Parts: sequence; C-alpha cells; structure tokens
Amino acid sequence: MRILLVEDHAEFASEIARRIKRAGFFVDHVDTIEGATLALDDCPYSVTLLDRRLPDGDGLSLISRIRERQPTSRILLLTALDAIDNRIEGLDAGADDYLTKPFNLDEMMARIRASLRRPGGDSAPPVEIGALSFDLATRTVLIANRPVLFLRRELALLETLVRRANCVVPREMLLSGIYGFDAEVHEHALTALVSRLRISLSELDAGVEIHSARGLGYMIAKAKTKVKT
Repeated sequence: MRILLVEDHAEFASEIARRIKRAGFFVDHVDTIEGATLALDDCPYSVTLLDRRLPDGDGLSLISRIRERQPTSRILLLTALDAIDNRIEGLDAGADDYLTKPFNLDEMMARIRASLRRPGGDSAPPVEIGALSFDLATRTVLIANRPVLFLRRELALLETLVRRANCVVPREMLLSGIYGFDAEVHEHALTALVSRLRISLSELDAGVEIHSARGLGYMIAKAKTKVKT
C-alpha cells in the first residue's frame, strides 16, 4: 500500500517517511497543496497524512479534493493546532483522525493500521485477468488459485498495471507508482523491470500479457488463446 505524506518541514517529514518505510509501506512526500494534488492524480493512496499549515494554504482545503479523487483514502491530519475547536474543524472537514505535533511515530503507525482496518476502505473485489487474481486491498496475488510472491518493485509494477487493466498506463505513472514520483531512475530501469515481470508471469502460466505502447507506456491484458493447427 502507498501513503501520501503532505508536510512542509523537511526534517520532520524525513523521520516520518523513514518510519513508514520500515513498516513496509511505500510513501511519497510533497510539501504543498499543489504537489499533493498532482500526486493524487498520479497514484492511488490508501492513507494521506496531511499537515494543516502549508506554504500555499490550509491543508483542510485539500480534503475535498482527496475525497473526490480517491474516496477510499484515509486522511490523518498532522498539526500543531491542538485546540479543541481546531480538532473539531478538521474532523468535520472530513478527516478520519487527528495527530497533534509532536507525536510518537509508533503511535502514528498504530493509527494508520487502525484506519486501514475500518470498514469502507479499499475493499473492492480482486481484479481477475486470465489466471491471475490481484487483491488490491491486501496486495495478494493468486495464479490459478495459488498464492505467488513477487519482489517489491515487481509487485508495485503489477499493481499499477492491474489497477488500469486493458488500458495503456503512461511510463510516468508507472515510474511514480514504483519508485515514487520524485525519484531519480535510470531510463532503462522500467524496461528491465517489465521484462523480468513478463518472464515471471509467463513461467507461472498467469494467462496475461504485458503489451508495449511505444513512446507511451505499457498495458496488461488477458493473453490471447493460441489456435492449434
């Protein structure tokens, strides 16, 4: 699962991001409302950690955009505004939870886990293509009803493709979904990763194909049945 961190204090954001990564989550960090809006267009997020005092406005103004673009994303406010009225204002605006700075990072992770357990989250049925079944809520992959494990980046690539099955996914969206949208990635890294995933899926008889759209991106679809002659 991927988490969006919207926090303009760089050192504090780095501490939060390191703790989230240690817990096994992917995390993208932005420091403005504008940056968060662009991120929400590029990637699906299970949780958004949202600071209120941002350089380009109050983080509360972003909540409606999150609900519009990604209605199942959980929203945890991170703020130094600890008055009761401020807490009520944040929750009434649509946030799911509230952490007052400074806070314990272990408590933050506990609140993230608790938010993901609540009903109404990312509970869509698994996406099925060929013999492959991908549960987006648990990131569990089955092939012919057998559980299969992939390396972290292969799983992230597969998830990003599966979320938009039968549609071409732009390279930029794949790169941000796998590495984070601000990461520096070698230009051939994605090509090599796709090649490895193709081989794995073929060896596992997943019944899917990853098609290349030259200059655009990649698409996953059910493999065509070979006609016997």
